[in-house]
Amino acid sequence: MSDRYCVFGNPIEHSKSPLIHTEFAQQTKQDIEYTKERAPLDGFAETWRSFVEKGGRGANVTVPFKGDAFALCDTLSKRAQRAKAVNTLTVGGNGLTYGDNTDGVGLIRDLNYHRVPLTDKRVLVIGAGGAVRGALEPLLAEQPGEVVLVNRTAEKAQQLADDFADLGELHSGGFKEIKGPFDVVINGSSASLNGELPPLPGNLFTEGAWAYDMMYGAVQTVFLKWAGTHGAKRLDGLGMLVEQAAEAFFLWRNVRPDTTQVRQMIRQMLNAA
Repeated sequence: MSDRYCVFGNPIEHSKSPLIHTEFAQQTKQDIEYTKERAPLDGFAETWRSFVEKGGRGANVTVPFKGDAFALCDTLSKRAQRAKAVNTLTVGGNGLTYGDNTDGVGLIRDLNYHRVPLTDKRVLVIGAGGAVRGALEPLLAEQPGEVVLVNRTAEKAQQLADDFADLGELHSGGFKEIKGPFDVVINGSSASLNGELPPLPGNLFTEGAWAYDMMYGAVQTVFLKWAGTHGAKRLDGLGMLVEQAAEAFFLWRNVRPDTTQVRQMIRQMLNAA
């Protein structure tokens, strides 16, 4: 009988995770079954326990349940503790639930894949939610010259800066306090989900700067379109999705899949759409 895994979210119909993990399994000859599961907004923990009782071995967790997943875990990785959010659940041999966060690893591996320089660079990160929180530790490990956090609610950005201040040079503020230019600008806010553009100044980018949106789709996000008109090189979050999935797959199966082929396959699907 195949080992069962899934992705939890709400909504979840759009998820590419079953496709990604099925490809990983075929590539590495792992016998797994991977589905997508819509959990009720007020019943994530019960849905997870029901999945485990039916033989579930692990799960990916997406919006809006990363905080719920964090709360139910018996054991947390150091990066999950830092992020205060969990996107990967694993059932241990003792039946306990182990939580990890692979979002930040996924982001950095994607940036490295595209050879986006981070060391000694000035980096702006937009947003203060779970995705950004999960990305900060691995981002700071790349030793950028400075990381600036901005959010519509400046207090949330300040709290993030305080939580991670021991790891590197961090500053925070609201959008009115942004003082460009930056070498790398990462949009981790929910604005792209709503087709909105954060209130950003026109002098945001250095010459040759990179703009990265954690969101992805068949068409470029509003943020990336705007960044293109200001001369930035652009990347969406498709690679981050694939790379964080590969890290989760490794945690579950102790084998690391190759991501290049899967990246290309999903990009072709999006282009066709």
